[in-house]
Amino acid sequence: QVQLVESGGGSVQPGESLRLSCAASGINFGIYAMAWYRQAQGKQRESVAFISIDAVTTYANSVKGRFTISRDNTKNAVYLQMNNLKPEDTAVYYCKAQRGGNIYWGRGTQVTVSS
Repeated sequence: QVQLVESGGGSVQPGESLRLSCAASGINFGIYAMAWYRQAQGKQRESVAFISIDAVTTYANSVKGRFTISRDNTKNAVYLQMNNLKPEDTAVYYCKAQRGGNIYWGRGTQVTVSS
């Protein structure tokens, strides 16, 4: 059974940082591309960051320079370091694993940025 479990969300003030983690089980983690998505209330889910099996990364323009995605294949985990958080980063953040047509999602972790 495939499981992706996100953690690390919370409530912070603008300018602060959070580090999200996603622990994967039930898949051969090293051969899956990983990504973080987010969905704000009333909006569509959007891509935030992507990391390939070779650790090539891409980011949404809105988070470039503030967020960093990384992976640790020895721990079957992917991370999202989020710095200088803004109120518009408030959303539920989801982890996604993909290899071809095999796609798996976590249940999400809430991030709230408010003064």
